[in-house]
Amino acid sequence: MTDGPRDDDPPTTDAPNRNTLWGRVIVQELVRSGVHEVCLTPGSRCTPLTNAFAEHPDVRTFTHIDERSSAFFALGRAKATGRPTPLVCTSGTALANYHPAVMEAANARVPMLLLTADRPRVLQDSGANQTVDQEKLYGDAVRAYRTLPEPEVEDRKVRALRTAVARAVTTSTREAGPPGPVHLNVPFQKPLEPTPVAGDVPGDWSDDDHALAASGRADERPYVATTPGRPDLSAADRARVVEAVEDAERGLVVAGPADAPTPDRDALLGLARATGFPVLADPLSGLRFGEHVDTDGVFVCGGYDSFLDAPAFDPAADASTHPAPDLVLRFGASPTSKTLRHYLRDATRAAGTRQFVVDPAGGWREAEFVASDLVVADPTRLAATVSGRVEAGTDPAWRERFVAAERAHWATVAEAPDPDEPPHEGQVLATVADRIPDPATLFVSNSMPVRDLDRFGEPRMTDLRVLGNRGASGIDGIASSALGAGADDDPLVLVTGDLAFYHDANGLLALPRNDLDATIVVINNDGGGIFHVLPIEEYEGFTEFFRTPLGVDLSHLAAMYGYDFGRVHAERDGLDAFADLFDAAVGAPGGHVVEVVVDGEASHRTREALHERVHEAVEEAVGEAVGEAVGEE
Repeated sequence: MTDGPRDDDPPTTDAPNRNTLWGRVIVQELVRSGVHEVCLTPGSRCTPLTNAFAEHPDVRTFTHIDERSSAFFALGRAKATGRPTPLVCTSGTALANYHPAVMEAANARVPMLLLTADRPRVLQDSGANQTVDQEKLYGDAVRAYRTLPEPEVEDRKVRALRTAVARAVTTSTREAGPPGPVHLNVPFQKPLEPTPVAGDVPGDWSDDDHALAASGRADERPYVATTPGRPDLSAADRARVVEAVEDAERGLVVAGPADAPTPDRDALLGLARATGFPVLADPLSGLRFGEHVDTDGVFVCGGYDSFLDAPAFDPAADASTHPAPDLVLRFGASPTSKTLRHYLRDATRAAGTRQFVVDPAGGWREAEFVASDLVVADPTRLAATVSGRVEAGTDPAWRERFVAAERAHWATVAEAPDPDEPPHEGQVLATVADRIPDPATLFVSNSMPVRDLDRFGEPRMTDLRVLGNRGASGIDGIASSALGAGADDDPLVLVTGDLAFYHDANGLLALPRNDLDATIVVINNDGGGIFHVLPIEEYEGFTEFFRTPLGVDLSHLAAMYGYDFGRVHAERDGLDAFADLFDAAVGAPGGHVVEVVVDGEASHRTREALHERVHEAVEEAVGEAVGEAVGEE
């Protein structure tokens, strides 16, 4: 087969001017590198790129008015697909609005590709309208930065352009380091529209002498095909890890929020099965939900946030009755649960627990600074290696401690609530996790929703993908990220607070503009409910400066963007009313907002009371279970 685009590929050889050719080459290389979606925002300087994406038959376009919303939408798409969804914007302040999402993508290791149009070099530092310094605007938050050459139909420049684009995709997904943002700054002179310019594209551009630059590689291959390596351990280092696992009697597998793309779930489960270690699965790990939950040999624990601070699990107590883990294998980012993080810290202090942090990029993601080993290796390969060379040797009493505590936690949570206690926000997350369709995507906001899902989202057999923005952990862009993640056929549910919902109101426009379906559950505690769990609650100025009540009727906001709306007052109507509204919303097409009005302070007090009851139940259950396990030995 000869070099050249497909018959339905927009041609580069008969482009009306050099800018049009430049845009078509960039898009052609992106498509050949596996990119088939793009987020576009209006602007003049990016016209050559916008037109090139719009005319390509293999590109799905998402249009947005707001660059910040567009960037978070692209972030959500990448979380769901593991591939970058390029962002296209004009010059000036437009690309500054990408910055919050760039920070999140960098910290959360999410692929992202920014194509920011720019004024030509001759206009820099001239006072020309909408001309700012766009060089390295995002600093160290991007994995790579480059200003592309200004359009010129010259073989070497076009080959350089193709090379830069192909490499940008690879670097964004994973080359020598973790996935993350890549910034390509693209300057254009006028005319920006596909206006014919005599002599701009030479008549001999389609000759064989120019074929490589003009048409790229044969067979629709990317101009540069990168074969990325996977970090692996030497035989001696693998043996060292295997030996540590084999020697452990009280081990844990801790799975934190997963990177995008996620490691092979089967490999991590195989490790758990081979070792017998309990798996403490963050809701964003990809291991909390799935068919493996009820698989023999794998114990997935989800209630740890509520019981690891119980006296039965105090690492500083008598080791004969309150044993601490002797080995922890950690995968993914830092766990959402502060209780879990502090338990691991205290275990290391009291018992010298050895903690392996497995990270393919060699990053340090352990903010308590007690981990003993950083293992720079591909998690999938390491898990497969260890599981293939060890046999389950876990102390039965150790494993039974977690089984009993987990059972006691969920039984206590499921008990009929005290009629004198108002509903708490965690019950909303529990209801969503229990009733969401199978399959589905669940996106959870920061502050309390992700923490409540961590504590009240019971592991179960369901095809549920749970996502959130835990890189920088901001509340900005939550709706946009969720709508981006759910831009496919599976039902999408977002659970967010009222502040985050209001903060990203512009992002709601993505649903009607791009023909998407979504159910948004808004837990309205009239302000920042998470501050009730912080000491600042006791100080003067708490309501004005921290809880910041909105006093906004969200039904008007939902109506403005074309969403169906329903409201439940949790204390007055009960959570069964919420469940009915939720079921109706997820079963219908279009956009739906289900508001649950709660008293934030009362909700927190109910959580505290429930937490104490869980501790009491865990104390009794663990004591009985350990006694039985020891007796059986």
